[in-house]
Amino acid sequence: MNTDAPLGRRAFLARIGLLGAAFGAGGMLTRSVLAPAADAAGNPVLPGLVNLLRPVLQALARDTMNGLTVFALPGPDKYSRAQGTYSKTPGALEAGATDFMLHSLDNFVPFPDALAQPIGMALVTGLADTGISLPGLELLPPELRTLDAALATMLHSDEVLPLSFPIAGLLNLLATQVNPLAVNGPFLSPFARLTYAEKAQVFELCEGPDADLVALLDVRFPEPLKASVSGLLKFVGGALIEFASFGAYSEFAVYDPKTRRLRKRPVGWQLTGYQPDGPVEGWNDFIGYYQGRQEVHD
Repeated sequence: MNTDAPLGRRAFLARIGLLGAAFGAGGMLTRSVLAPAADAAGNPVLPGLVNLLRPVLQALARDTMNGLTVFALPGPDKYSRAQGTYSKTPGALEAGATDFMLHSLDNFVPFPDALAQPIGMALVTGLADTGISLPGLELLPPELRTLDAALATMLHSDEVLPLSFPIAGLLNLLATQVNPLAVNGPFLSPFARLTYAEKAQVFELCEGPDADLVALLDVRFPEPLKASVSGLLKFVGGALIEFASFGAYSEFAVYDPKTRRLRKRPVGWQLTGYQPDGPVEGWNDFIGYYQGRQEVHD
């Protein structure tokens, strides 16, 4: 993210740091699937497994974020078509909103290990019985080809867990609750396979009473945090939609941080008719003092 971004935008991005707190306080792993620590010769195999898992999980996170961003701003892409909201006008994918989401979640928002472990543990438990598999892992043992096993393997490595992984896991977990048939389909992500109405149900689950979602994750929240879980979960659902919309209408995809100029007209500007004649350096009405005033008196 550009370090010269306005403070308002920086503060908006920082709000997403609370996403981790929604699941990071007191999660407990009740069912784990671990990769073997060593092969028959005693050589460690976990780093090799993680190297194979990382690009697959990244692909799953991107696919999930594609499904999320087009929910905020549909366009002429296959994800919008799959959710039943195809549009001829450019949408979130053309605006680079998915890259905005991934870059911000993985690089901008701090994600300490103290939060990563319980978040991942809770999601491993919740995803265990969904049947979500990961294609492209034929070289791994069969027990590591499901999303819960992949996340568990990452958790027991020394790798930093990007925030996009648990967010994608949460959305895909809820997607399989809304539509169990979403475990199979044309995309990697169950969430991306849902219709627009079904995606709305996912966020309804996320923003609804905390008991249902907490039960899915099998999380034991200690007091006094237990009383605040509902509000945190509601924040997750609302913030993800707001954040995806913000990315879709921002200049992120076309802003050159070196020149501090736009490479071309942003999609959001096209859709809203903003600055029809291009960027301006200021308005004549604001040159000098207003109406020639030199001072102000009470």
